[in-house]
Amino acid sequence: MPTTRETILTVLHTLLQALPATALRGNVLPERIPASGVLILRDGEPGDPEVTLSPLRYHYQHRAEIEAVVQGADRDATFDTLTASIGSALAADRTLGGLCDWIEAEAPRPVDLPVEGAASLKAAVIPVVLHYSMADPLG
Repeated sequence: MPTTRETILTVLHTLLQALPATALRGNVLPERIPASGVLILRDGEPGDPEVTLSPLRYHYQHRAEIEAVVQGADRDATFDTLTASIGSALAADRTLGGLCDWIEAEAPRPVDLPVEGAASLKAAVIPVVLHYSMADPLG
């Protein structure tokens, strides 16, 4: 049975798969970028939890990351559309079906990356903060 943390990350990845871009989890950047772009979910860092003792609960502010990458002549508009779709998907269900107390993305910081012999890439890491509680830090 998967842990709470793994369940939350799996549901977040499933949410990203519903977007027009190719959504991967923990993969390396593919050699070819589809016209709609690529999203790579990184598990990130759960950080140090706040602890309550009665009942014992570990409260996390887990920082996962979504790498958003687009390529092509119209990459600025494609990137904007892609990041807006991520925001809309997260805003539609801030609790991921009740698994989290709250989920919120931070603003991306896009960069242009040159590619020899091809159109440059536009990419950004989008931090996503997942607020959730667990009875066991390993469970």
